[in-house]
Amino acid sequence: MAKIHIGNVSDIDRKGARTFLFAGTEIALFRLADGSVLAVENRCPHKGGKLSEGMVCGSAVHCPLHDWKIDLPSGRVCEPDSGSVPTYDVEVEPSSGEMYLLGPSGRRETQPPDQAAG
Repeated sequence: MAKIHIGNVSDIDRKGARTFLFAGTEIALFRLADGSVLAVENRCPHKGGKLSEGMVCGSAVHCPLHDWKIDLPSGRVCEPDSGSVPTYDVEVEPSSGEMYLLGPSGRRETQPPDQAAG
């Protein structure tokens, strides 16, 4: 799979996010406090909130609409809620900080039907 250049790690503040389009899907890149970079589809499985606008806490992001907590490494929604978002592999060049999207990670899970509670 080809690597797609998506910027430099310095483009994203620690505990911040940045978005871009990949194959028609909006992707959110998150830079964690430890400097690592993770990518997920920028859409909460609950009501479609933009995860890039949520608060990063540890290795999770809280959806800005209804505070659903999504584990960024796995894409899984944390209990008591359920569901998942697609994740994408990102490579960061250690010497330059250049970031490359490698594509979907294969950790995608089936999303449950829309939850009625909100």
